[in-house]
Amino acid sequence: MKLRRYRHFVALLCQLLAILLWNTPAAAAPNHIAAELVAGPAATPGAETTIAIRMTPDEGWHGYWVNPGDAGLGMQLEWSLPDGASVGEPRYPVPQTLLVQGLMNHVYESEYAVLVPFTVPADAAPGSRMPVRVKAQWLACTEEICVPERAELATEVTVGTGQAAEEAPDVAARFDEWRRHLPAPLDATAAMALTDKALRLAIPLPASVELASPHVFIREDKLVDYAAPQAFARKGDTLLVTIPRARFAPRGADEVEGVLKLDAAGNGISFTARPGEVPTGGVPVASGEAPDLPALPWLLLAALAGGLLLNVMPCVFPILSLKALSLARAGESEAHARIEGLAYAAGVIVACLVLGGVLLALRAGGEQVGWAFQLQEPLVVVALFLLAAAITANLLGLFEFTVPGFVGNGSPRSYTQGAFATGLLAAFVATPCTGPFMASAMGAALLLPVLPALALFAALGLGIALPFLAVAFVPALRTRLPRPGAWMVKFRHWMALPMGLTALALAWLVWKVGGTGFAALTFGIAAVVIAILAWLGRRQRKGQGAAVQAIVALLAAAGGTLLLPQPAPPAAHIESILDTRPFSEEALAKARASGKPVFVYMTADWCLTCKVNEEVAIERTETRTAFDKAGVVVLRGDWTRRDPEITRYLTAQGAAGVPLYVWYARDGKAEQLPQVLTPALLAEKAGG
Repeated sequence: MKLRRYRHFVALLCQLLAILLWNTPAAAAPNHIAAELVAGPAATPGAETTIAIRMTPDEGWHGYWVNPGDAGLGMQLEWSLPDGASVGEPRYPVPQTLLVQGLMNHVYESEYAVLVPFTVPADAAPGSRMPVRVKAQWLACTEEICVPERAELATEVTVGTGQAAEEAPDVAARFDEWRRHLPAPLDATAAMALTDKALRLAIPLPASVELASPHVFIREDKLVDYAAPQAFARKGDTLLVTIPRARFAPRGADEVEGVLKLDAAGNGISFTARPGEVPTGGVPVASGEAPDLPALPWLLLAALAGGLLLNVMPCVFPILSLKALSLARAGESEAHARIEGLAYAAGVIVACLVLGGVLLALRAGGEQVGWAFQLQEPLVVVALFLLAAAITANLLGLFEFTVPGFVGNGSPRSYTQGAFATGLLAAFVATPCTGPFMASAMGAALLLPVLPALALFAALGLGIALPFLAVAFVPALRTRLPRPGAWMVKFRHWMALPMGLTALALAWLVWKVGGTGFAALTFGIAAVVIAILAWLGRRQRKGQGAAVQAIVALLAAAGGTLLLPQPAPPAAHIESILDTRPFSEEALAKARASGKPVFVYMTADWCLTCKVNEEVAIERTETRTAFDKAGVVVLRGDWTRRDPEITRYLTAQGAAGVPLYVWYARDGKAEQLPQVLTPALLAEKAGG
């Protein structure tokens, strides 16, 4: 966290060290990046040919693009040319991104060639050979060290006679291969808008051009925050890009040059952007092209069904059951039951709309978040744990403040307000994970315009509220509910069991996201809050006032949560019987290029469906045997804490949250697997 906060200072320090190394005489040791000057096809007098500077890094070493990013230095060239000859601006292939300790670098980790236009003197003798020399300096780095390197390179350019080429037949093919890695120049000018916070680009790009793992490299130094997530959206034949500004960026720019990387294979285009109108909105895209979406009515139906299934979650079922039984109160009128049912539904729908609206607003602002984003914040998990613990204590009879809205003061208004509050609570605790039907709908909500997206969130809320609405509006269902009696006390105590299990699960999650020290502080706060609630309950049973104690409990819970320190990100450690590697876009690209099957699964510690699937289908001896036999590469993305790279991948796959399972066959074809895995499914995929 501290390194991230001072990343710009660290980047400046790295640049100063690189300059110091640059001016230090190099040792006699061989270079870690071998360099070679290669002449292109012959050219007639006055015509242009190409010279290549071929760079070959050793294993584990890398060179830099013309703008190296947060650290490093680009290559410097000093030419010695024949009289009348000239060279143009070097052209670099599309670079790769390398993120090291929060610093984003623009690098080449394998062989690459920098192509330089060379103009033959007009008075050159046809058939002659012209010597060309260059003194080149560059920085060779690993993820730990950097070494300044230099070399004096030479070649000879053949002056053509205008007849058939005399050079070796593979020269043209060799240069054609190098040109294939250069970004194709865009035949239209892009528009740019530079604000205090971001550089916004409108790049003319046909909608038919595929996007997978897009990234924009800006040639101008220190104009943008290189490591910040970049937001992409498509609006017809225009690609909209938003890149946060660097902290100490120059105030303005009349022109910006850059390269748009289209995919992990290194294809890209170069563009020039000038001030102009940059539209807003568009369909968001990230590490893949926006998927084809089902029709909106089907999506609404899927959201409705997904919300309905959320009612069986252990943290929701007790609240729903007690609320439904409250409709069986003696003397409850049909009109009153319907009003209470509508109030509950309104609370659920409002909660879903608020969560969905905040999610869409954060994404529009460039944040890489997805469904259940609230559970990626440790303090929110703490608040939910304290709430679940308090509700469990209430259901056990420790105090009588009740689940919000379960008991009113006897007036219709109090019951209506209580039903609305219960709906808010039920929706908030019911929405951490996506499940069957719900996944496609929530994934589509992140790609649709605002109004259809909000309609999907509202449909999800209606699905959660449907069982209670059915009890409220169908008298036959309400009359079949047991009448009030002493049995309700025992039933309420039994409902503490699933709610207590929810509290235990949240306690485990607090420990997972924050570590032992963070969890110990949280459990201490919970003990204080429960003790205050027990004190409140004793006063209630004596018929004494307890408002002060309730306020003290609330302040203890809120104050203790806010005073907790922000835990450090957990260490990247995977416990699995499979040979599992952490997910990254680069790791996925390398795995797919290997020609082996690839299994990608996205999970989170707070996702119940994920954990069930891991126990039932993934972490099994049969799966390991089948995967080992087929040579399957397993990549695991942990979304417990916010991870922009995983969020981009989820968005590209049309998923709003976890779980997500994607199988890549040997031929590279991708297939999304069901969100509920069976024990034999993965073994069958590996065997197929």
